[in-house]
Amino acid sequence: MSEENLVECSLRKRMPLSPITFLEQASTVYGDNLSIIFDHTVSFSWRQTYHRCLKLASALVNFGLSHNDNVAALAPNIPALYELHFGVPMAGGVLSALNTQLDVTVLALILEQLEPCKIMFVDYQLIDSALKAFEILSQRKCKPPHIVLMPCYDQEPSFSVKDIPPGTLNYNELLATGQNDFEPLKPSNGCNPISVNYTSGTTGILPKGVVYSHKGTCLNSLAVIARFEMKQMAVFLWTVDMFRCNGWCFPWVMPLIGGTNICLRNVSAKGIFDAIHRYKVTHFCGAPTLLEMIANASPTDHRPLPHRVNVTVAGVLPPTHVLNKVSQLGFDVNIGYGMTETYGPFIIRPWNPTSDDEHTKLNYGMSEVMQNVDVKDPKTNKSTPPDGKTIGEIVFKGEALMMGYLKNPQATEEAIRGGWYMTGDLGVRQPNGSITMKDRAKDMMYCEGEAVSSLEVEAVLLNHPKVLKAAVVGRCDEYLVESPFAIVELREGCSATVEEIIKFCEDHLASHMVPRSVVFGDLPVNSTGKVQKFRIREKIKTESGVTQ
Repeated sequence: MSEENLVECSLRKRMPLSPITFLEQASTVYGDNLSIIFDHTVSFSWRQTYHRCLKLASALVNFGLSHNDNVAALAPNIPALYELHFGVPMAGGVLSALNTQLDVTVLALILEQLEPCKIMFVDYQLIDSALKAFEILSQRKCKPPHIVLMPCYDQEPSFSVKDIPPGTLNYNELLATGQNDFEPLKPSNGCNPISVNYTSGTTGILPKGVVYSHKGTCLNSLAVIARFEMKQMAVFLWTVDMFRCNGWCFPWVMPLIGGTNICLRNVSAKGIFDAIHRYKVTHFCGAPTLLEMIANASPTDHRPLPHRVNVTVAGVLPPTHVLNKVSQLGFDVNIGYGMTETYGPFIIRPWNPTSDDEHTKLNYGMSEVMQNVDVKDPKTNKSTPPDGKTIGEIVFKGEALMMGYLKNPQATEEAIRGGWYMTGDLGVRQPNGSITMKDRAKDMMYCEGEAVSSLEVEAVLLNHPKVLKAAVVGRCDEYLVESPFAIVELREGCSATVEEIIKFCEDHLASHMVPRSVVFGDLPVNSTGKVQKFRIREKIKTESGVTQ
């Protein structure tokens, strides 16, 4: 190899990896292909999206955005939020897309932690929440960021709020100030931050800000193509929020394959079926509630699908009958396992209908052979034996691992030990090398000397035809003997007795796993819809707030 080639090779090795390069490639290779369709009224090609993002980046730099400055965004899945995933890092900034359901107190706490945050993009429907959070910031002597308002695409909104901060910019007006020939500011190092994603938090308590890198998002985006079996020019329906792990990295995946993003302001079963028929959607993903939405939709919405559609969900699965119904309607269901700290689901496997109870149980956890995933004894840090019995903590190591928690080195140190991310999930290694998740470490209980998985008990409860939701925690009696305690939310119009629920569990579970107590009521959930089991435990301790 010549000296000239060696120099070129050396330069290539030093080029930092970043997903922002994907968009420029798409504008050249797939320039005329549709990149985004929004609510059937707005559409852009990949060439148009590239130039819009260039102008956005240019405008942000002109505004005064500096290297590694944080940029907040509060918006549903609209084209502007998609463009921010490229425009902000192209300007050298760090994007933080925030949960649109956040309590305003938590929103204010997050904005305070993101300081310096010079600019915040806010959808016109969410301006009230932003301004209330700004009031809290002002009371805390913090300077609120400058607002860029994202208007409705077909008309200017009429606001119910007064006193919008002076100097508030309009997204389209900001875009118009940018230059089309702007040279994107590429990261000097692949480990530079590209985004901050917040974990689920409780009311009034600051959730942790998970920092992603350019390199991590780049490599994870490439991996997503294989995990989700994405083909060239796939059509992706946005049913997962872009504020959740940057939409599982799909904003950066789609230009790689020249696919089309279908964005909906409001997701419904009808909207999903209509989009599949109208745009030939191939993939969509999100929370397991999507499956319930589809299964429980009006029969008029259950139109025969023109082709099989890939849907991936991550979280606690709905009952087996829901999964079967969705499969029968023409959807190929996949189960994902992951968390914010691992850029979303890093393990995906197909769900296969089966009447074998033992195999069905695996559907409530995960079972996958994957490098850099292990189960370790938390005390010795040694791998557990592959016997399908010894419980340990599931750990993960790899490039698609967070850089750490924003401004929280103590939490980072606790979460990452020796390069391994401690998930807090318990599992067992199987003889074939796969891993089966058992429960969250804080939710596992021990009854009659045996480990009891709250997930397995909940799975059985959810298969009762009258049960809509269920949560199980451990409760100790006066002798400090622990046993399963269940809160059950019944389907509308249904009634059941405690004895009926317990008898159902006795028919499907070992005796030590059967709940000793069952109460009926609503389950406490956070802004992401996750059940807050700590609140159930608090109510049990105070013996208030939960009644039969």
